[in-house]
Amino acid sequence: MKFSVYSVGMPEFDIKESVAIAKKYGYDGIEWRVAPIPEKEPESYPFERRYWAWNKSTLDEKNIIEDAQKAKAYCDEAGLEIYGLATALGVYQTELVTDAIIAAGKIGCPIIRAGLVSYDPYKAEKPYNELVKDTKAKLLEYLPLLKENNVKIVLETHHGTMIASASAAYRVLEGLDPTYYGVIFDPGNMVGEGYEDYRKGFDILGPYLAHVHIKNSALEYAGEDELGSAIYRSVQKPLNKGAADLKKLFVALNSVGYEGVVSTEDFSNDVSTEEKLAFNIEYLKKLYEAAKK
Repeated sequence: MKFSVYSVGMPEFDIKESVAIAKKYGYDGIEWRVAPIPEKEPESYPFERRYWAWNKSTLDEKNIIEDAQKAKAYCDEAGLEIYGLATALGVYQTELVTDAIIAAGKIGCPIIRAGLVSYDPYKAEKPYNELVKDTKAKLLEYLPLLKENNVKIVLETHHGTMIASASAAYRVLEGLDPTYYGVIFDPGNMVGEGYEDYRKGFDILGPYLAHVHIKNSALEYAGEDELGSAIYRSVQKPLNKGAADLKKLFVALNSVGYEGVVSTEDFSNDVSTEEKLAFNIEYLKKLYEAAKK
């Protein structure tokens, strides 16, 4: 198994610094955040929003071909792999998705994330089943480019999107070539929406299981509504403190013979970034070893 850090979790460090820190703590490689980069730091934002409001460990989606090559040079010098280019692009953002595929191909990166699009069933322009068909058709349009660049598009199980669960992801990908299409399995996201037993999810996905994100979260009481009903909200937690059962996750991964990449995506705010990175890789290695016993 390979242990990666997703650069979204290192917001205060630039690309070169992020590589050095990942190397320092013994990670095998990096999954790079790909997103728009603001011209300057916002005047104010909550501390817990720093991952998205002002993240210096980010490759510019509008300049991804050049930025990916720069990141590759730093990683090569440090002896680290690049395990993914994690965009937040929708599948219909054709020009930017195309650039990301080409960028990945040029640096030998195996996957790009795309299709992470918000979905509200009460506001959707079409019924869910029709949107699934449309998404599948659009994904197929990229197949010649994916083959040309030896790259896979991966969809992520994510709350608030069309594919919150493994079952939903399979509905979108069923019939597509798993050489070029797959899933990022994210148990932390599924705490709030989309939970299925991990082993069942892996059996459903089969060859589409391409990558694993490791974060954790929990539902916390947030008061009551006007009818007196309890309200709960999802909050980010350290890897060993959330509701996602990561020990069970690694047992399930071991049971299906998964030896791919697990990539930490820790949005908790209890300790410094470097403290998290140091703890997380040791914790993941313990989970991996325990699962094999």
